[in-house]
Amino acid sequence: MKTLKIKTIYMNSIKRALGIVWLVLAPAVIYFLVDRAIVHIDPAGKKDINNPVIWIIIIGIFTPIAIGLMIFGWYAIKGEYDHLPESSEELS
Repeated sequence: MKTLKIKTIYMNSIKRALGIVWLVLAPAVIYFLVDRAIVHIDPAGKKDINNPVIWIIIIGIFTPIAIGLMIFGWYAIKGEYDHLPESSEELS
């Protein structure tokens, strides 16, 4: 039983640490995408990477994913995932 408690404490600290990672990583990814879009969009360019439509699609897809990661990280830091339900009865 003591080993289970130690594993639970260890796992909860990993969850909180990864929560910080997700909170930092998500805005960094969005910043990186927008920065690269500003650098690569060129109306005179002939390659696909110079097309603004491609960048709008990429940023439009990854922004909600990054926001979801930030929300997930926030809940992980707050400790919402410290105890996960083991049966349906625990949900209500």
